Amino acid sequence: MTTARSIVLFLGAALFEIGGAWLVWQGFREHRGWLWIGAGVIALGLYGFFASLQPDAHFGRILAAYGGVFVAGSLVWGMIVDGFRPDRWDIAGALICLVGVAVIMYAPRPA
Repeated sequence: MTTARSIVLFLGAALFEIGGAWLVWQGFREHRGWLWIGAGVIALGLYGFFASLQPDAHFGRILAAYGGVFVAGSLVWGMIVDGFRPDRWDIAGALICLVGVAVIMYAPRPA
């Protein structure tokens, strides 16, 4: 498993999941309509596809690690797209989650 490939796949999955959820949110909560919701559903499906491309064969491990990527990515998305300003606790929590991702995915394991 190449770490770089895995990280790129996590970033792609985050883009599609967070973006898809945001599109559904915009379509429903901001009354932008079914086209936005439909685009969000498609993006969420692409998230599942990206997650399945991870080189590790353990679904639980991939999804557990992705949870940390989702936490950090959601804060970044909010900053870029919605003008959200995270406080130091948001940042500390996201960093803790990313350390968890590194431990779950990239710690050496016996063969």
